[in-house]
Amino acid sequence: MLATEHKLDLDYARELDGQDELKAYRDRFHMPLQENAEPYIYLCGNSLGLQPKSTKDALEQELQDWKHLGVEGHFHAKNPWLPYHEFLTKAMAKVVGAKSEEVVVMNTLTVNLHLMMISFYRPNGKRNKIIIEADAFPSDKYAAESQIRMQGLDPKDCLVELKAREGEVLLRHEDIKQTIDDLGDELALIMLGNTNYYTGQYFDIHKITAWGHAVGAYVGFDCAHGAGNYPLQLHDSGCDFAVWCNYKYLNSGPGGLGGAFVHERHHHNKDMIRLAGWWGHNKETRFKMRDAFDPIPSVEAWQLSNPPIMAMAAVWASLKIFDEVGMPALRKKAIALTGYMEFLVKSLGDDVINIITPSDPNQRGSQLSIQVKNANKALFDKITESGVIADWREPDVIRVSAVPLYNSFEDAFLFYTILKEELS
Repeated sequence: MLATEHKLDLDYARELDGQDELKAYRDRFHMPLQENAEPYIYLCGNSLGLQPKSTKDALEQELQDWKHLGVEGHFHAKNPWLPYHEFLTKAMAKVVGAKSEEVVVMNTLTVNLHLMMISFYRPNGKRNKIIIEADAFPSDKYAAESQIRMQGLDPKDCLVELKAREGEVLLRHEDIKQTIDDLGDELALIMLGNTNYYTGQYFDIHKITAWGHAVGAYVGFDCAHGAGNYPLQLHDSGCDFAVWCNYKYLNSGPGGLGGAFVHERHHHNKDMIRLAGWWGHNKETRFKMRDAFDPIPSVEAWQLSNPPIMAMAAVWASLKIFDEVGMPALRKKAIALTGYMEFLVKSLGDDVINIITPSDPNQRGSQLSIQVKNANKALFDKITESGVIADWREPDVIRVSAVPLYNSFEDAFLFYTILKEELS
């Protein structure tokens, strides 16, 4: 549906919902309720995804097995705990576009980022620079700076921040390439958020990986805003590593476990520097306890500890839904739903607000970042009071995300009507 064909009325939004092949999935999630028992217009899945109704049963199963089996649950639980993380691997690999041996659910995002940088940021002589977005999520920047300091270097000398051109908000890909080429053999690592948390801009990970490898650098991505949102195709991109959280679009619960990807070409390098733990050791000899570290020839070698089963159960409950729907169907609806919301917001005019997220669907996921002119947070506070759950990012952006699994076209229209009323 082209934006020019859209209509500004509720019946039309409901008509679109009637044509939505995924509309039944909304009922498989708990919708937050207002004091009047009406559901909120929840547009914050880019910050915390909603709870699948199946999550409770998944957790209850593990609690019951722990209750009745104790330690024997590692072998005799309905879903034995010893190999539990492996139950999630195939579905997660489909979500991020990777081979099963390249993906593991473990830890949390920033922990995984540090583990990857230990292996893939190995400065040598003048090759010591890291490229990052100037407006990267703060935790990513903190991690990069601390890794540089751990190598006895100064972030002021080694951290190169990509900035948009003067008067612009979005990074241009040609400027990213130029920076990579200019640094050349001084570049050790490119570490970008594949979808920027603030602007919602998606970066072409295939091109950036090729540009980085051409000058001899490693390339990795923080996919916190991409996993479950955009078809990443990590294996085909050729990037060396990626990390992500699962509590945004992947609905694993607050502070839920993250995920990591390491390309298969690195799996058999036993000399690769890494932080090691017993869960990354050869499964056949893991419990002999006295062998020297023998890394599993997969991304599992980066595991440190046995997995937290309750947290894993929540991830698995959501992944079963993703496996059922598939990323192509989710992406199709995301493009339609986000495009409709963009049409509605733009119809309000740009004298007060402006969408800074790229209009090209290939350069964004499900998020729209609405810039409030004069940085007036009062507008955000008003729409919140009217029943919209979105979020505010300093200095001047309201982020909204219409998630295809549980948001509707009617949600988009109701958000528009509230925004319109508060603007007037």
